[in-house]
Amino acid sequence: MSPRRTRRTAEAPSEPRLSYLVFRLERRVRARLDDALAGHGVTTTEYMALSELRTRDGLSSAELARIAFVTPQAMNLVIRDLERRGLIRRDPHPDGGRVLCASLTDAGLSVLRRCDDSLDAIEKVMLATVDDTVRAAMREGLTLCARALRPGD
Repeated sequence: MSPRRTRRTAEAPSEPRLSYLVFRLERRVRARLDDALAGHGVTTTEYMALSELRTRDGLSSAELARIAFVTPQAMNLVIRDLERRGLIRRDPHPDGGRVLCASLTDAGLSVLRRCDDSLDAIEKVMLATVDDTVRAAMREGLTLCARALRPGD
């Protein structure tokens, strides 16, 4: 009979790590968002691109790729598909060159508004028991954390 082997385990923290909770929340939101957006014929990456273009008109595909955490090649496919479907248009950069600047079309804005309604419904469920003070603290805290981990800082 072989001796019983015991594994050493580190002492478990008394509370879950914040980074773990953020990751777990992101995965749950993403799953619901993917399902909701599919009903509008939009992927999460497409939604992110459309949302950014509403905020900052005229972004290039490369800029959108950095924002959405995808490769420039992947974003180029997303942008081409959005353009083909008439949700965005691309115009030459005012300074010339090969860069094309993307802008929302009226059809893109309409799809984006429907997607926003779906995200509002997800957030309503997620935040149902969270009061305004905690919401504000969460918004501020998560913004500060994201800024602290921004590449190049």
